[in-house]
Parts: sequence; structure tokens; C-alpha cells
Amino acid sequence: MSLIDKLSKVLSLPAGYRLLRGVVGGEKLWQTYLADYVKPARGDKVLDIGCGPADVLNYLPQVDYTGLDHSPEYIDSAVARFGSRGRFLCNDVSLAALEQEQGTFNLALATGVIHHLNDQQAADLFALARRALRPDGRLITFDGCFEPEQPSIAKWMLNNDRGKFVRTRPEYERLASAAFPKVECHLRRDLLRIPYTHLIMLCGR
Repeated sequence: MSLIDKLSKVLSLPAGYRLLRGVVGGEKLWQTYLADYVKPARGDKVLDIGCGPADVLNYLPQVDYTGLDHSPEYIDSAVARFGSRGRFLCNDVSLAALEQEQGTFNLALATGVIHHLNDQQAADLFALARRALRPDGRLITFDGCFEPEQPSIAKWMLNNDRGKFVRTRPEYERLASAAFPKVECHLRRDLLRIPYTHLIMLCGR
């Protein structure tokens, strides 16, 4: 088994996922992402698509939180740690469990998700978010991103990411724009302790 395969196996475990994120990003990543871009308010109704172990709840105010993820291990971990603070659904990118709540969410999050999805799956996620959100609601996405003249370490990290669909800014923006008429893009190169490029998109109507 290669080093990358071993790392992927570790990251499939909630504890391994949290450990690596803490080592390379820590508090700054979450705090900057939430304070500068998500800007959650107390009482917001939040849909976290691909929530993982729901670590974002460590940094959110009191909100009406629904986490959606296809991994039973991540969902079990989220329930064990945050069971009283939200609802956690094990599901693929689908509104099947949320049909009665379309158009009721203030915020939708897809944090580190889009680069794991092919174009059709990503289109499904953007369509899910649009249906779930109120007319004035927002989707915020957060993913690794290729760009010209990128440091070699950053490019190597992205090429070896567990997500096999890391894209350039125009490619991400094209996917988001098919569902949302307003897409605001922000490139960040300072959120990890290692060279890396993130693209944060704020999507609305």
C-alpha cells in the first residue's frame, strides 16, 4: 500500500480526519472561513452538505443545523459528539430526506466537498443547495484549487488529494453558475501551515 493510500485510509476515519486538519490548518482555517465568508448568525437554519464529522459545530453559534454525509462513520461520530446540537443524515447528494423543507434554509455549506465530485455529481449538489435555500439564502463552498505558477508543494498536495476532481477557478465557477446567477470567488493561499490554494465561492440568486 502506498503512502497516499495509507493516508486516505486514515482520513476515512473521523479521528484521522480531525487530526490532519488540526495539524495543517488548526483554528485559523475554521475561524477565517466562518468569520470572513460564511458569517453565520444565531438562529440560522443551516444545511451542511458533506458535513463529515461536523467539526464546524465547534465554531458555529446556536443554529438549526442539519448535517448530510454519505459516510456512516462520519455521521456516527457527529451524532456521538454533537447529537443535541443538530440533525445528522446519512445520505448521498439528494433532498429525499428534506423534501418538506425546500426553500427554508438560510445557509448551505459544502466545505471540502466539490473536489470529490465529478461534474454531474457537483451539478446535483448545486441543484440540491438551490432548492433547499430561501430566495435570499447563500451557498458557500470551500475546495482546493489549481492555479498558474502554483508552488510545487501545493500542486503535489492537490494532485494527491483524496478528491480526484480538483479544478481551476473557472471550472468551479462554471459549475456553480449553472445553478446560481451570483457567484463570488475568493482565492486564499494563507489558510494552512503549508503552501496550498483554496477557492471559496459564495453563491446566491
